[in-house]
Amino acid sequence: MPENPYLLLTPGPLSTTKRVKAAMLRDWCTWDKDYNDLVQDIRAKLVQLATKRPDSYTSVLLQGSGTYCVESVIGSVIPQAGKLAVLVNGAYGQRIVQMANLLGIETVVLDFGETEPANPHHLDEVLTADSSITHVAMVHGETTTGMLNPLEAIAGTVKRHGKVLIVDAMSTFGGIELDVRELGIDFLISSCNKCIQGVPGFGFVIAVKEKLEQCKGIARSLSLDLVDQWDSMERYNGKWRFTSPTHVVHAFHEALLELQDEGGVKARQLRYETNQRMLVRGMERLGFQTLLPARYHSPIITSFFFPESPSFTFERFYNEMKEEGFVLYPGKITAADTFRIGNIGDVHAADMERLIEAVARRRFWL
Repeated sequence: MPENPYLLLTPGPLSTTKRVKAAMLRDWCTWDKDYNDLVQDIRAKLVQLATKRPDSYTSVLLQGSGTYCVESVIGSVIPQAGKLAVLVNGAYGQRIVQMANLLGIETVVLDFGETEPANPHHLDEVLTADSSITHVAMVHGETTTGMLNPLEAIAGTVKRHGKVLIVDAMSTFGGIELDVRELGIDFLISSCNKCIQGVPGFGFVIAVKEKLEQCKGIARSLSLDLVDQWDSMERYNGKWRFTSPTHVVHAFHEALLELQDEGGVKARQLRYETNQRMLVRGMERLGFQTLLPARYHSPIITSFFFPESPSFTFERFYNEMKEEGFVLYPGKITAADTFRIGNIGDVHAADMERLIEAVARRRFWL
């Protein structure tokens, strides 16, 4: 198998191991029992990753990117008379708002700007003032900036008000320890090509089984009907309603085994945190400044300001880093010129050291 020409320092798709890639070298039948048994094993493993007490939870796999799964949840669990509050401090919170608007769901937007975390006290005030809100949605790790939102405090606020909590944990699940039952998360959404380190092709939802069952008939879409997809997998031993990405599914199963061999989520989180600290320290030594203060950083991706130099362009910087063997990410906020560097996937401390050395060699703007 050929070596990758560069390392993806992005929030997903990620650089994956040869072990995960090798799992895609065979063809599979969607009707085959061995394949469907594998799907069921994945579903069980996901719930076990999500909580130490898995009995009341289930999982659903859905074709497409993580955004498909988010829209599936928004369109399948909020009834016509429901009302959604969305916590927004980046592009992915805004995307949830856009989905809800297109689906005709009454929505309250709590906008915290791009550089401040979601505020549970403000949420508490909104939920106290408006008892008609039925559901609350938030993004755990907002990769627009690298912000890690205060999930525990927000979840506690939502539960005190008796609302249904939807968490977009796209870029954090499998890389940051959490327990959906202890937190009271009703629907958690993630994707196979993020912290579990598979390849793109499907996402998944981990849900309270009873809450999911209550949503039958709500869906506003055929292909994104979360309950119908779950019902098919339950009744037909892992069978997807429509053609599933078989090669990607096998790669994901291998990625789950790889995560287990690494020592589980705790060990992976430690590696990511080490990578991120090394990245920030090294870039700061070279004169770069982070967009967010350290207390808001996630161990997933970090935003940096452009250097204060008229000769710096991100396009040239990107191309030179690619020549050095690294692919970076452009910035996404509107208020400042930034770029982003991720440190998840098959990325290790030695890779961070090589990156910093490469940036030091290529400081064309000085």
